[in-house]
This record gives sequence, structure tokens and C-alpha cells, in this order.
Amino acid sequence: MSISRPSAVRGRDPYLDREEKRYEQPLPSREYIVQTLADQGRPVSFAALCALLEIRADEQESFARRLRAMERDAQLMRNRRECYLLPERASLIAGRVEGHPDGYGFLIPDDGSEALVLEARQMSKVLHRDRALVRVVGVDRRGRREAAIVEVLERANSRVVGRVLVEHGITLVVPEDRRINQDILVAPDGVVGAQAGEVVTVEIIEQPDRHTKPVGQIVEILGHYADPGMEIEIALRKHQLPFEFSAAALGEAAALPQAIDPRESQRRVDLRDLPLVTIDGENARDFDDAVFAERRGRGWRLVVAIADVSHYVGPATALDRDARERGNSVYFPRRVIPMLPEQLSNELCSLKPDVDRLAMVCDLRIDERGEIVDYRFGEAVFRSHARLTYDQVWAWLSGAAEPQNDVHRALLPRLGDLHSLFKVLAEARDRRGAIDFETIETMMLF
Repeated sequence: MSISRPSAVRGRDPYLDREEKRYEQPLPSREYIVQTLADQGRPVSFAALCALLEIRADEQESFARRLRAMERDAQLMRNRRECYLLPERASLIAGRVEGHPDGYGFLIPDDGSEALVLEARQMSKVLHRDRALVRVVGVDRRGRREAAIVEVLERANSRVVGRVLVEHGITLVVPEDRRINQDILVAPDGVVGAQAGEVVTVEIIEQPDRHTKPVGQIVEILGHYADPGMEIEIALRKHQLPFEFSAAALGEAAALPQAIDPRESQRRVDLRDLPLVTIDGENARDFDDAVFAERRGRGWRLVVAIADVSHYVGPATALDRDARERGNSVYFPRRVIPMLPEQLSNELCSLKPDVDRLAMVCDLRIDERGEIVDYRFGEAVFRSHARLTYDQVWAWLSGAAEPQNDVHRALLPRLGDLHSLFKVLAEARDRRGAIDFETIETMMLF
């Protein structure tokens, strides 16, 4: 039988003679495998380790068995990405990268321990919000642990919003998020007509490493920086807010009925004659709850109705998935990013006056001390009798102004009951020791 001679790489194995005496077709020794992993200084995949040690295709099965044996003997281990590393490297720390505008950054460990400092040279390998595996390499002048990146576990930035900069014929995108402190090179075929100074969205096609900047292609031109509303467009993309509904969710919303099914109205408690009203701030954009109160002996009856969104949005539907992704509506000075498409947020679940709406209702009995003595929940159909504002209602109750129409005049006694009940409930809160924070709400006028 002919025995193949070891390659130059395999020939450097300090225990090659021992392996040749034991095996007809010797593999790299365990010690040499450990040394190779130590020299790499990072986890190494099976394919990469085979390449480093020049393992032939016909040897890979035997080599894999040797690695498994070394795992059993705790000479090496595998991480979640099926890469090999030395056991002493198990002390590596995983976490999320936070960039700093000055070029350095931090690793926020997954285990909640103290953040580690990443100097600018280390930050050249990653972008803000990437996940990485690091090792502690020292302590800085302020006593903080310094770290070196061993492996990038997860890339968090696929698209970045920024301004186009052209220097010496090279197109760059300067990220709006200053925590991403690397400019993104735009591939020659990825400019798509963008001009210097324009705000664009760039898709990263090559992530950064120690020697190269990230490379991307422009996929969206938003306009010039001073264009009206540009700050909102930038904020949406900078903070990765979902502002477009999926086609499936829009399809489900479009398929919803324009009016309430009469059979649904018959199944529910009918409160359409009860003068429930919405009362919100002057600049409110959502009208999703209505109230009614009246004196009952020495106490009150209070009815609170809220739009029954669950009637239209079923579990695990596209509408439900999109709403879960958003979590809430987001309000900008001149724009709202709703949690649900407009067919729901502005129509079916908006409590417009004199329009039948489906609601979940709580009907309460409250005594003279502000204690709830009885309540029940139920599904109802109702209609708001008026859309009012706090300033408007207070002007009527304080006598500073008079209602201007018959509908509002008819509502005045019920508004008085609401105010009386409010005062009793506020006194009950004080008795319980509740804290009332007197804060000033900032309002920006453009």
C-alpha cells in the first residue's frame, strides 16, 4: 500500500512522527488541531478547519470523528453556529454593539453585565446594533473593560438612511444615525440617479470588516434634506419603524364591510339611544372611547365604551401580525403611523358622531365614596352623540361659554354628572394615596 506524504502544512505538525507510527493514513494530531484553533483566535467552521489543515475529501469523515472525540474529551467545543473553538474561549462574551458618534462603541452583554468598550479599530468591523462575540483584552484609563471582536454573530443593518456625498468621483452615503460611524460606499452600478445632498435609503450588499468599508446600493431616493416632512421620513427609516402594511393586511382591510351587519347589531346590547360622547384633546387624532354618566340615587351609573377592534381583527390574521409588529400607533407632528390600516383606524373603529359602531362596554355602579359596587362587561352597538374637547366641555361647565346647539345643550346635564363623578373618584384616589404628577405637556407648532 502506498502512503501519501504529508503536505507542507501537515508536515509542521510537531507530533507527526507519532501519528505516522499509529496510523497508516495519519491525520493532524490533537495538539496540532488545538494549536491551529488557538492561532486563528476565533471560532472556525468544519470546512475552514479542513482547509487550514489541508484535509483531503477522503479524509474528512475520519477527521470529523477525531474532532468528535476531542469534543468528548473537552479538548474543543462547538458554538451555536457549529464552529469549533477552544474551551477556554467559552468565556467569550456575546452581546449587542452600540456605536458612539465619536467612533468608538460598546458591547452590551446578553447576560446584563457591565458594558465593554470597543475602540474605533474594533468598531470598523461592525455597525451599530450588530451582535458580536468578544473577548476581554484589558482595561482602559477609566477602569472599564476593553474588548476585541472575535466573531460577528448577526448583522442588524440591511438598509440605512443617509445623505449622498460625492468625493473625487466616489459616491458615499453618510448615515443619519450618527451611531453608525462608517460611511457606506455605493457600488458604481448602485447610484440610480441620486444627486449629492439628497437623502436616500441604501441597501448594504457587503458588510464591513477590518479592512473594508460597507458597500451598498441606493434603493430609494427620499428627496432633499430641507423638503417638508423629510425629518419624518428619516425618522421612520432611522428607527426602523414599520410604516407600510403588508399586501395581505391591506387585502383583509379592504374586504371588511363598510357598515355593521344588522345581525351583529341584533346580537349585541343596543346602546344607541344612550348619549355617550367622546371627549379628547384639541389635537387628538384617535377617537376610540366614549363615556356616559348619570346620577343614580346617591351614586352614579358610568358607562365606558371602547371600539371593538377584536371583531374585525382575528388572531393570527395578517392584520393581527402587522399590528403586533407595530405594537402601537406612532404620532409625529404632521403625520400618524397607525397600528391598523385606515379602513379600521379612521373608519370602522373610529367613534364618529351619529354613526353606528361596535364596542366593548363596561357598565358600572359607583357609590358616593367613589367605590365600584357593581359592574358588567358586554358587547354592544352604540353611536357617539357628539365629539367634544376638554376645553369645550370645561368652558360650558365653568360658565365661560354656552352650548351653541340643541344637541350640546341636551348633553349638558350628563356632562355635569361626569364632572361630579370625576371629583368623587379623584377624592377616592387621594384617600388611597395615589400620586398625581403635575407635568407640562410640550406642544410643537410648525
